[in-house]
Amino acid sequence: MIGWNGTLLSEKDAVIPVWDHGFLYGLSLFETMRTYAGKPFRLEQHLTRLNEGCHALGIKLQLSAEDLRRHMAEVMQANDLQEAYIRLTVSAGDQGMGLPTGDYEHPTVMVLTKSLPPISPSLYHAGKPLQILKLTRNTPEGEVRFKSGHYMNNILAKRELMQHASSKLGAEGLLLTAESDVAEGIVSNVFVAREGKLYTPSLDTGILPGITRAVVIEIARRIGVEVEERRFDAQWLIDSSDEIFITTSIQELVPITSIYDTTGDRAIIGNGTPGILTQRLLREYRRLAELESRDKHDFIESSSKQV
Repeated sequence: MIGWNGTLLSEKDAVIPVWDHGFLYGLSLFETMRTYAGKPFRLEQHLTRLNEGCHALGIKLQLSAEDLRRHMAEVMQANDLQEAYIRLTVSAGDQGMGLPTGDYEHPTVMVLTKSLPPISPSLYHAGKPLQILKLTRNTPEGEVRFKSGHYMNNILAKRELMQHASSKLGAEGLLLTAESDVAEGIVSNVFVAREGKLYTPSLDTGILPGITRAVVIEIARRIGVEVEERRFDAQWLIDSSDEIFITTSIQELVPITSIYDTTGDRAIIGNGTPGILTQRLLREYRRLAELESRDKHDFIESSSKQV
């Protein structure tokens, strides 16, 4: 079952019109998040980013966090999910052929859910490789990158990654900018720990301002770890890192224990195991997610009472 403009539709009935500009011109935005104790983590931050993107694109969106929580609960219940991978998508709507001259007044809002993918605990004990790609990160659509349905750069990067031997080891692909600065992973943001300080590429590299990235920065500063957002190249990444990890909403913080360059040469990060700061930040992240899930009302239970 699919959440469709606040109602429930079967998968076969949830159909985008051919004139929808999400289909014709890639004018759609989305957010992915996971639940803890059945509640989507940092929904408000995801919704803020979505609203800012819609405003910039002229998509008239009116969603409240509380209404969205209840609707997500309904979709999860309809699919017999206690925990879920949630994708919230806004497609601009039917506007006919040609570029728009005004705002999009009737967007389509979809809530897609599925089971959280199985993640082996060994991922957090052993880490995974990072594969530097030849394909560069494209420049953002505006001043800040949208989390857009226009995913061609990411798909091409994934296709390149699959040609590398490191992909069989579960590597994440690393995209550099046209100036050879580290940008981001195909589906992740990148962090470096060096001498107790945390570094991450600055937003002016054109990276997505990830929600998990923002939460990690928040946590690090709260526990007294200095964070610097700056530019650095791949060689600095390899030579100067005591620890590296990547962030995603679904996998949280994933340690990177080796890096492969485009020729297949491998560099070990630190001593080849997840670092102390990475492990601490992961613990703090999970503790925060669990705490916030307890503090918020049980929206699945309250929603079921309304049905």
